[in-house]
Amino acid sequence: MGLGLEESLRLTVAALMQATGESQRAIAAVLGLTQTQVSRRQSGATAWSLRDADVLAVHYGIGALDLLAGPTRACEALPAARRRGNNAEKGAVR
Repeated sequence: MGLGLEESLRLTVAALMQATGESQRAIAAVLGLTQTQVSRRQSGATAWSLRDADVLAVHYGIGALDLLAGPTRACEALPAARRRGNNAEKGAVR
């Protein structure tokens, strides 16, 4: 039996945070939550809401279905400009 949707979403958010270098505090600001509320969602003490999933998908520039499809799919869909260490924004400045 595979992962449940809640566990998959926790793993997906963790993978996206790793891929982008974002902290729980940064994600909390995007969602209008506290870092503690994000931590509780990531630990499984509180469930992510559908609103959270929608806001996170927009934030990461991916489709909601890509976000819900799991960490591999979400990270593959993540735009290159959102990835950690991407110098695309700094390319014009020398």
